[in-house]
Amino acid sequence: MVATATVERTASGVFGGVEPDAAWRDEVLRLAKERDAVILAHNYQLPEIQDIAHHTGDSLALSRIAAQSDAQTIIFCGVHFMAETAKILSPEKTVLIPDERAGCSLADSITGAQLREWKAQHPGAVVVSYVNTTAEVKAETDICCTSSNAVDVVRSIPADREVLFCPDQFLGAHVKRETGRENLHIWAGECHVHAGINGPELAERAAANPDADLFIHPECGCATSALYLSGEGIVPSEKVKILSTGDMITAARSTNARKVLVATEVGMLHQLRKAAPEIDFRAVNDRASCTYMKMITPAALLRCVREGLDEVHVDLETAKRAQGAVQRMIEIGQPGGGE
Repeated sequence: MVATATVERTASGVFGGVEPDAAWRDEVLRLAKERDAVILAHNYQLPEIQDIAHHTGDSLALSRIAAQSDAQTIIFCGVHFMAETAKILSPEKTVLIPDERAGCSLADSITGAQLREWKAQHPGAVVVSYVNTTAEVKAETDICCTSSNAVDVVRSIPADREVLFCPDQFLGAHVKRETGRENLHIWAGECHVHAGINGPELAERAAANPDADLFIHPECGCATSALYLSGEGIVPSEKVKILSTGDMITAARSTNARKVLVATEVGMLHQLRKAAPEIDFRAVNDRASCTYMKMITPAALLRCVREGLDEVHVDLETAKRAQGAVQRMIEIGQPGGGE
């Protein structure tokens, strides 16, 4: 029985030893209720984690749900910076992540010290940071952005002000392309999963599926290639959609296509298929799976609700400064999908 199941470390280092069956589900939800906890799951989580969560979505939307929830404990099934953002927006609540080792290659591509050094090289520049950053980096930021509102955030900044955009180089390139802004400097960071979804791979899949829509996340290495295919008339422009994860769900419900090629982490397919089961959703790269996201296993979640581990902390001063950057983003306009 799950109530007596022993959570173990597997050879790969993740928590295992638990089957995600009905007994597991009942136990997790019972313990979460006892802890007055709300379970949040990112779109890239394992399907069984998405299905047990009280809410599923992108990281910023989930953090807002956490802030509005009456629950005193937030269990964030995602990577560490996401749980930090929830803590920033809900400093009075207990925030838990089922495995604190679940990091993020994109968030790790810039530190607070590196950003301070970059700022010193460009005095007076406005720092725009993607929400996929650590609390330390957000605290050094003027305005945060999401993948769906990054262009609007940058356009809100006076044209004569330099802009430092971090950390994602592909999202930065998308913003520069859309705004035509020459005084936009871009940090050379990337999500290793999204960067691995490349242009030739997309072109090959698009050629094999000429009737398919293309849902492309702007963090992807193939985003520029998608726009090239559109510009050259190889793929009709109305079929190429550069979208955040949250906006992919919206687009799935409104598209007339019967087939969609999806360029993002493969966990997204689960939510898309639930949103529009009549559509054939296929990954551009079916190997685009985030090891960090998949560290949140059924066993890790059970351990979390049983033992109250792992708790996420953000010191109050850092949280206050970081919250200001997030709030300024929200004041510019509805941020839409978080990432």
